[in-house]
Amino acid sequence: MEVLGASLVASEASIATVALRRVEPNVKGSIYDLLGRLNFSLLPNTAGCFSAAEAVKVAELAREAFETNVVKLEVIGDDVTLLPDTSETLVAAERLVRSGFEVWAYTSDDLIVAQRLEQVGCVAVMPLGSPIGSGLGLRNPHAIAMICERVSVPVLLDAGVGTASDAALAMELGCDGVLAASAINRALDPVMMAESLRDAVKAGFLARRAGRIPPRCTPKPRHRHWVAQICLSNSRGQTTIV
Repeated sequence: MEVLGASLVASEASIATVALRRVEPNVKGSIYDLLGRLNFSLLPNTAGCFSAAEAVKVAELAREAFETNVVKLEVIGDDVTLLPDTSETLVAAERLVRSGFEVWAYTSDDLIVAQRLEQVGCVAVMPLGSPIGSGLGLRNPHAIAMICERVSVPVLLDAGVGTASDAALAMELGCDGVLAASAINRALDPVMMAESLRDAVKAGFLARRAGRIPPRCTPKPRHRHWVAQICLSNSRGQTTIV
């Protein structure tokens, strides 16, 4: 629990998602108690549900237990890969929105599904980069970029992050945030990984705003004038301009 607390602080995150079935809010020294001490906003989720009906029931229990209308909707279609059942997710999302929930929906990297989730009233869509806990990173960056471009609600990369570069890429593609769990708690040094992900999210966000140069197959011909080149080094070296 000490390492978890240090990792949460190092990440500089402000929201934590927890499964209702794994957290008892009234137990002293629980994860819920830790998140409260660190002033985290709680996002209960419906992890472990395999149907819309089951997810709706768990969400209603979470609303009562945690006194919040905000829920992360997860409806799993396969218990091996933990890939989402998008048809059941859409059914559950519509029911929950009608019941007054603010739904953050875990989904695939399918643009059409993301658009449908927005249309039924979800306040955020959370496409996967690759299967939960796989650490495979973003297997289809183009699909994530399309979702970011075509939906107006926040887009949060939900699964597959394995290291800092994955988080940076997600932000460069236009994501509004990144969910990290296994990447931190399974790292050799969880606190250090939390720090690296924090910095990667910031770097990716700034790179997105700065605007990358267009990719080219060949270098652009140089004009006959001086070109300044900036050499970036690590913390042990110096930054020089040639």
